[in-house]
Amino acid sequence: MSKVVKCKTLDGKDVEFVDKIIGSGAIKDVYFSPDKSYVVAFYRGKQDAQAKDRLQMIASKYREGIVNNVGGEYWKNLLCWPTSVLEYDGRLGIVVPAYDKEFYFEHGSKNDDTLAIKGKEKEGKWFAAANLRNRFVDPRELGDWLTHLKMCVLMARAIRRLHMAGLAHSDLSYKNVLVNPTRGSACVIDVDGLVVPGKYPPDVVGTPDFIAPEVVKTTHLAKDDPKRSLPRRETDQHALAVLIYMYLLYRHPLRGGKVHDMQDEQRDESLTMGERALFVEHPTDSSNRIRVKNVRPTELPWADTEKLPYTITGPYLASCFKAAFVDGLHDPSKRPSAGDWEGALVKTVDLIQPCQNAACEQKWYVFDNSTKPKCPFCNTPFKGKLPILNLYSSRKEGNFRPDNHRLMVWTNQSLFLWHANSLIVPNERLSDDQKPRVGYFVFHRDKWWLVNERLPGLRDVSAEADVPIGAKLEIKDGQQILLARGDGGRLAVVQMVEA
Repeated sequence: MSKVVKCKTLDGKDVEFVDKIIGSGAIKDVYFSPDKSYVVAFYRGKQDAQAKDRLQMIASKYREGIVNNVGGEYWKNLLCWPTSVLEYDGRLGIVVPAYDKEFYFEHGSKNDDTLAIKGKEKEGKWFAAANLRNRFVDPRELGDWLTHLKMCVLMARAIRRLHMAGLAHSDLSYKNVLVNPTRGSACVIDVDGLVVPGKYPPDVVGTPDFIAPEVVKTTHLAKDDPKRSLPRRETDQHALAVLIYMYLLYRHPLRGGKVHDMQDEQRDESLTMGERALFVEHPTDSSNRIRVKNVRPTELPWADTEKLPYTITGPYLASCFKAAFVDGLHDPSKRPSAGDWEGALVKTVDLIQPCQNAACEQKWYVFDNSTKPKCPFCNTPFKGKLPILNLYSSRKEGNFRPDNHRLMVWTNQSLFLWHANSLIVPNERLSDDQKPRVGYFVFHRDKWWLVNERLPGLRDVSAEADVPIGAKLEIKDGQQILLARGDGGRLAVVQMVEA
């Protein structure tokens, strides 16, 4: 029977932990509290005064700056933040809330949990690589393409919040983001290594696969060499782009077929990820394409960039991927910010359509109206007629400009306040009364209808008729619908697609 150790944190709180290691990372040993509501993690190595100071700042000032501000409760679910620092038996440690049970494997791995991962943390790596997904993960754990998009939204949002506070994660990877693809949830962990530029330097350079090229390229230099690149906000931006690419396309954006050094494997790796890093889908340089004939069958069809190019993620994300892996790969100033990713992901969620093939593994796809629309994952063509709402917003009364934002319609698709008004943004600032849907779409007797649940200003501009709450409006091609009046109020112009 393990004994329960009682001690006090540096800020005077009582803490208990069961003296039995439940997990070990690269630098910490982790212990559960008796009721498993929190964990205590001790650093194995001796920590200096600066490390202690940094941890105390993270657990107090930086935590309070986020938790006690707008959306404070919201961030508690997205950022697993240390709450206290303690010293016991000559070791420095931190107290951290336990992860929600949704972030532990419920079903384990395929074939009677041969990998013994049931009950273990849902580290992102299991869901970010086609080979691991196909060979090992129970299909009930995999979720679908929409839930993966939602995970990416939350991840980008959490990193955006860290960066807004002037902090950088410094080791963003699928090891440090727990995900639940069945619900589309994510939680950023290992926040105790935060970098504060100019004040607290990074402890680590990052996790291979996610380290920015400029960091890899200069790792041989001394830490205080001015030419050495260290983790900071721009390196987080690279890691975030890699994570999003892998969660949506299940392959790595830089690991292609190009070999830089046949004799020296280590040098080849360093060049591949550093100085000569090249996007596997670079538009004008195809020398690092993934060689499909060399990959395992379990990596297909995802390794085939001809069949599933990054452009299937839709115009907003494709633009971010180009900025991250073509323009910004070796120029950190051109990388999309976490906020850019969040905005592109939210708009992409509005572009998706359910696949009409009930057996489709991904179940959702970005509707591409430029060609004959079909699901890129299972090649099922779209059949039927479908309204697309092109959104325009007013800068001043009666004057509408395009928002470069469209809403695809499907049966039971919801309309929210942020669709009706461009000044309302779907993020942590939403009030409770802004969260419920305000209307929904339904296909009935060969006609599309919009049912108005909570929009007082809904008006069919084309027919010059108001649509009261509780009433429904038939949707037709070319129709103009005013969703909300006043500042930021949006006008939707309907485009009907028939296939």
